[in-house]
Amino acid sequence: MKILLLFIAMTMLSGCASYHARPLDLPSMAKAYEDRTLNSPALQNYITANSGQNATPWPLETWGLKTLTLAAFYYSPDLDVARAKWGTTRAAITTAAQRPNPTLLLPFQYTAASPWTVGQSPWTFGMGLDIPVETAGKRGYRVAQATQLSDAALFNIGNVAWQVRSRLRATLLDLYAATRRVSILARQTETQSQIVDMLKNRLTAGAVSALEVNQALITLIGNRTDLANAQKQVQDARVRLASAIGVPASALSSLNIRFDAFGHTYPDIESRDAHRLATLNRADILSALAQYQASQSALQLQIANQYPDVHLDPGYTWTQGEDQISFGASGIALPIFNHNQGQIAQAEARRSEAEANVKSLQAQAFNETDSALVNYHATLKNLSQGETLLATQRKQLASVQSLFNKGEADRLALALAQQAVYASVLARQQALIQVQQAIGQFEDAMQHPLPRLVAR
Repeated sequence: MKILLLFIAMTMLSGCASYHARPLDLPSMAKAYEDRTLNSPALQNYITANSGQNATPWPLETWGLKTLTLAAFYYSPDLDVARAKWGTTRAAITTAAQRPNPTLLLPFQYTAASPWTVGQSPWTFGMGLDIPVETAGKRGYRVAQATQLSDAALFNIGNVAWQVRSRLRATLLDLYAATRRVSILARQTETQSQIVDMLKNRLTAGAVSALEVNQALITLIGNRTDLANAQKQVQDARVRLASAIGVPASALSSLNIRFDAFGHTYPDIESRDAHRLATLNRADILSALAQYQASQSALQLQIANQYPDVHLDPGYTWTQGEDQISFGASGIALPIFNHNQGQIAQAEARRSEAEANVKSLQAQAFNETDSALVNYHATLKNLSQGETLLATQRKQLASVQSLFNKGEADRLALALAQQAVYASVLARQQALIQVQQAIGQFEDAMQHPLPRLVAR
């Protein structure tokens, strides 16, 4: 008996896990973040593995939307949280698949009675097992529910990844807009400064009034203020871009960033394809659908819980000098007062709620796609008008340039015509940024890059 008990104890303890402390050191974590760069060999391997192209030479000479997005996927703390939640749901599958352990029973009692017959003993002791047996497929429903919730968490990683990409694209677009604005405003300010100098010379000669000079000076001050603000916007956008990637701002200090992703517009977009992608491809909808499937498994589990589990109780007892072997069943709940109706009703309500959530997200995706498509077409019209105005101003500048070359127009007229072109360039650039913002809105509605849709 002692040997048997020792064997049982060793068997129970052999598979036990042990605890390993993993403390968090905040100063070390802060330093690790500060040391992040876009030159890491691990990042090179990640980009190579996920871009389908070898990331050489390394470090990359230029970084665009695609490579910066991969860097954000590599460093993003939001994605780390989503992956950790998925790991938790995968562990829940293991928990759901576990079979209930049997319970060891060690009956021991003393019977106070006298006199005792020779050979009899007042002591009763033995050993037994309480073996629970689940019925009606409950374990299978638990595993199915946990698996579907894990699928929902996996789709949520895709949803978070798209949010990371969307935030990065919007910030990169802000940096592009500010950079282009600085370039245009710098030339506009230089030209306006020349206009002020020429007007001052004419004021000295009595050819213009002081009012005209002052108005030109006010315009120059405004241009310089706009230029300073645009330069600040460039710095702010770089800091926000670093945050969107998940690296300190110093990691982007000498980075050569290209903006070719914002050089294209797409006049022909099939709304039918966009609707199909929005309703079938969005990760948040797929996650909600997996949660709905999990609610169905939860309902099946509650229905199965109507049927009681069985506890088998084999055992051995030695009492009054006799060996007794028993086979029995216990712990069977009798469905007299309820048939699990409350839990079933709650599970049905949760399934209806999950179904409504899927339908709501689909309708939201459909409406967001329609809104984005209308906005996109409107911004394309504005861009077309801006390009028409710019073409007209450039023709006007060419005419003034021709007159200047013939000596029929002075340098001031040429500079004023150039200023009008710069104003049109700024307006056209703003219209182009609005188109790119609309493209981002359209992509977010579908959770799908627009160039891939147009290329089909």
